[in-house]
Amino acid sequence: MLSIFLKAKLHNLTITSAELNYQGSMTLDPDFMEAVGMVEFEKILIANLENGNRFETYAIAGERGSRVCCLNGATAHKGAVGDRVIVFSFCMLNDSEIANHKPRIAIFGAENEMLRESRI
Repeated sequence: MLSIFLKAKLHNLTITSAELNYQGSMTLDPDFMEAVGMVEFEKILIANLENGNRFETYAIAGERGSRVCCLNGATAHKGAVGDRVIVFSFCMLNDSEIANHKPRIAIFGAENEMLRESRI
Protein backbone atom coordinates (compact mmCIF):
# COMPACT_ATOMS: atom_id res chain seq x y z
CA MET A 1 0.00 0.00 0.00
CA LEU A 2 1.15 3.55 -0.73
CA SER A 3 0.46 6.55 1.50
CA ILE A 4 0.78 10.25 0.60
CA PHE A 5 3.33 12.33 2.54
CA LEU A 6 4.72 15.86 2.42
CA LYS A 7 7.75 15.87 0.12
CA ALA A 8 8.70 19.56 0.13
CA LYS A 9 7.54 22.96 1.35
CA LEU A 10 8.39 26.53 0.39
CA HIS A 11 7.19 28.47 3.45
CA ASN A 12 6.29 32.17 3.44
CA LEU A 13 7.01 33.02 -0.20
CA THR A 14 5.67 36.37 -1.38
CA ILE A 15 3.78 36.54 -4.67
CA THR A 16 5.81 38.79 -6.97
CA SER A 17 3.47 38.85 -9.98
CA ALA A 18 0.27 37.48 -11.44
CA GLU A 19 -0.27 36.82 -15.16
CA LEU A 20 -3.91 36.12 -16.01
CA ASN A 21 -3.28 35.65 -19.75
CA TYR A 22 -1.14 32.55 -19.37
CA GLN A 23 -1.96 28.86 -19.74
CA GLY A 24 -1.63 28.11 -16.03
CA SER A 25 0.80 27.13 -13.29
CA MET A 26 3.05 28.90 -10.79
CA THR A 27 6.42 30.25 -11.89
CA LEU A 28 9.14 29.77 -9.28
CA ASP A 29 12.82 30.65 -9.11
CA PRO A 30 14.72 27.41 -9.91
CA ASP A 31 16.89 28.06 -6.84
CA PHE A 32 13.77 27.70 -4.67
CA MET A 33 12.71 24.49 -6.41
CA GLU A 34 16.16 22.90 -6.20
CA ALA A 35 16.50 23.78 -2.51
CA VAL A 36 13.63 21.43 -1.68
CA GLY A 37 13.80 18.96 -4.56
CA MET A 38 10.81 20.21 -6.56
CA VAL A 39 10.96 19.72 -10.31
CA GLU A 40 9.36 21.51 -13.22
CA PHE A 41 5.79 20.40 -13.98
CA GLU A 42 5.42 18.77 -10.55
CA LYS A 43 1.95 19.06 -9.02
CA ILE A 44 1.86 21.56 -6.16
CA LEU A 45 -0.64 22.78 -3.60
CA ILE A 46 -0.59 26.46 -2.66
CA ALA A 47 -2.03 27.92 0.54
CA ASN A 48 -2.48 31.69 0.57
CA LEU A 49 -1.78 33.02 4.08
CA GLU A 50 -3.61 36.28 3.40
CA ASN A 51 -7.00 35.03 2.23
CA GLY A 52 -7.07 31.31 3.06
CA ASN A 53 -7.36 30.17 -0.56
CA ARG A 54 -5.90 26.74 -1.30
CA PHE A 55 -5.42 25.58 -4.89
CA GLU A 56 -3.51 23.09 -6.99
CA THR A 57 -1.45 23.65 -10.10
CA TYR A 58 2.03 22.72 -11.30
CA ALA A 59 5.42 24.37 -10.95
CA ILE A 60 7.37 25.89 -13.82
CA ALA A 61 10.88 27.28 -13.60
CA GLY A 62 11.38 31.00 -14.02
CA GLU A 63 14.61 32.94 -14.25
CA ARG A 64 17.31 31.72 -11.86
CA GLY A 65 18.07 34.23 -9.13
CA SER A 66 14.94 36.28 -9.83
CA ARG A 67 13.17 35.26 -6.59
CA VAL A 68 9.99 35.01 -8.68
CA CYS A 69 6.75 33.55 -7.35
CA CYS A 70 4.16 34.22 -10.05
CA LEU A 71 0.54 33.07 -10.26
CA ASN A 72 -0.34 32.24 -13.87
CA GLY A 73 -3.68 31.79 -15.61
CA ALA A 74 -6.72 31.10 -13.44
CA THR A 75 -4.53 30.92 -10.32
CA ALA A 76 -3.98 34.69 -10.70
CA HIS A 77 -7.47 35.08 -9.20
CA LYS A 78 -6.40 33.23 -6.03
CA GLY A 79 -3.94 35.81 -4.75
CA ALA A 80 -2.44 39.24 -5.21
CA VAL A 81 1.07 40.60 -5.50
CA GLY A 82 2.41 40.86 -1.96
CA ASP A 83 0.39 37.95 -0.57
CA ARG A 84 2.37 35.36 1.36
CA VAL A 85 1.93 31.72 0.37
CA ILE A 86 3.07 28.24 1.27
CA VAL A 87 3.86 25.89 -1.63
CA PHE A 88 3.66 22.14 -0.92
CA SER A 89 4.52 19.05 -2.94
CA PHE A 90 3.77 15.48 -1.95
CA CYS A 91 5.08 11.99 -2.63
CA MET A 92 3.74 8.48 -2.33
CA LEU A 93 5.67 6.12 -0.05
CA ASN A 94 5.38 2.44 0.65
CA ASP A 95 5.47 1.15 4.22
CA SER A 96 9.22 0.46 4.14
CA GLU A 97 10.03 4.06 3.07
CA ILE A 98 7.97 5.89 5.69
CA ALA A 99 10.33 5.55 8.69
CA ASN A 100 13.25 7.24 6.89
CA HIS A 101 11.30 9.93 5.06
CA LYS A 102 12.10 13.57 5.90
CA PRO A 103 10.43 16.42 3.97
CA ARG A 104 12.63 19.22 2.67
CA ILE A 105 11.65 22.71 3.82
CA ALA A 106 12.80 26.20 2.84
CA ILE A 107 11.76 29.23 4.91
CA PHE A 108 11.61 32.67 3.30
CA GLY A 109 11.77 36.24 4.58
CA ALA A 110 11.30 39.66 3.04
CA GLU A 111 11.69 39.92 -0.75
CA ASN A 112 11.76 36.10 -0.99
CA GLU A 113 15.16 35.82 0.62
CA MET A 114 15.75 32.18 1.54
CA LEU A 115 16.48 32.24 5.27
CA ARG A 116 17.12 28.56 5.86
CA GLU A 117 16.63 25.05 4.54
CA SER A 118 15.97 21.98 6.63
CA ARG A 119 14.57 18.49 6.77
CA ILE A 120 11.93 17.83 9.38
